[in-house]
Amino acid sequence: MESAYLLVVSEADPVATRVVERWGTPPATGDFVSGVPIRRLSEGALLLRRPGLHIHDERLDQRLPSGLRERGLTLVFPSIHRSEQNVRCLTVHPLGNPGPNADVGGRPRTLSPTDPLRMTALLRAFAERAAPLGLSATFEATHHGPELGLPVFFAEIGYGEEAAPSDETVRILAEELPRIDVDPHDRVALGVGGGHYAPHFTDLATRRSWAFGHLLSRHALGEIDPALARTAWDLTPGATGVLYARAEDAGTPALEGIGPRLRDGAAARREPRDGSTPASRPASGT
Repeated sequence: MESAYLLVVSEADPVATRVVERWGTPPATGDFVSGVPIRRLSEGALLLRRPGLHIHDERLDQRLPSGLRERGLTLVFPSIHRSEQNVRCLTVHPLGNPGPNADVGGRPRTLSPTDPLRMTALLRAFAERAAPLGLSATFEATHHGPELGLPVFFAEIGYGEEAAPSDETVRILAEELPRIDVDPHDRVALGVGGGHYAPHFTDLATRRSWAFGHLLSRHALGEIDPALARTAWDLTPGATGVLYARAEDAGTPALEGIGPRLRDGAAARREPRDGSTPASRPASGT
């Protein structure tokens, strides 16, 4: 079975359940995971429903049919986004725990593989569609589980103090997730420094042809060691170097020898697919 990525829907997640309602019941492919059929949502996307909470669906990749595992299938999890500041936004982020805590799935000091081109493409689609709604679209730094051995990222709706995600934001996910179209001209980098919402890297990805895999926030830099820095590099496939949010971040000892330092302007400027201006990012959050 040829497929680019698998959308994994947690039936315990309020965003995922709203999104999957719009997809109905696509045709089954003939493959199953724990008795649940994998379905064909679009030419490039498969769909799998899971009963438990996604952040604790550890090593789901090992339960997939061997043919999908061997192709290096990317997993994409639609999800609710929560923050202490109740930020309303659309986000994407890679998975893993750079530090010693694993309170939200995964294992301490353990990262999962990334899909820089696809994750960045979805961020751009979110940014273009969020702007007319007055919402921000942003990367988040690498955080939380589950731990997986295949490329993976989360695609989230943050709806603050509202009781449920808006119909408009659910529609964005439902329409964009089945048609993620990568830009083969993107230049891949490891992003280091900045805040949790990675504003510098969000701006670079929406305004230039940069794609990012792992994003290590400034907070994480005090917790990582050279082995984890090397893992972040190795799990950012196609990385040509490291981009830093600010000059001070480049002095982190654990990052010595981890790829060449790149300049922000080393990737071409790009235009959004509809000519719109990318939405601004949240100012703060967790």
